[in-house]
Amino acid sequence: MPDRPGLSLGGPAPDFTLRDQFGQDVTLSSFRGRKAVAILFYPYAFSGVCAGEMAGIRDRLDEFLTFDTEVVAVSCDSVFALRAFADTEGLNFPLLSDFWPHGEVARAYDVLDEISGSARRSSYVVDRAGNLRWSVHNAMPEGRDLDEHLRQLAAAAAAG
Repeated sequence: MPDRPGLSLGGPAPDFTLRDQFGQDVTLSSFRGRKAVAILFYPYAFSGVCAGEMAGIRDRLDEFLTFDTEVVAVSCDSVFALRAFADTEGLNFPLLSDFWPHGEVARAYDVLDEISGSARRSSYVVDRAGNLRWSVHNAMPEGRDLDEHLRQLAAAAAAG
């Protein structure tokens, strides 16, 4: 079932390596065979809806991060902006910088808004085999349903 052009649910998730807010590389394929991963693309650090969503994940982090699951959040902000955002908001999960080449990973997932240069508010769940299992694309002002994200992440982890 097609999701976005070039991406298919059940097909492989585009692999990437991005730096987190601490300057450490995080590679999606490093979780293959071990964990299901929720990838949350968001437009801007420090914006109202994004800050609220990230705080929601922070407050429920024990549900998102288990032996079988991982969560990463991706924006086109610089590593330095993400570090300031993480420190200000108390975010202790990977905030990944898709700053340079600008929006390359967001573009691979077809969620880059070329006009604003920011990622759209979109999410993907990748199963342990590295395949796209679920996605949702929210309008910019609409926050995510974190309960549904957790259900889909748990289902992907349980599927093996």
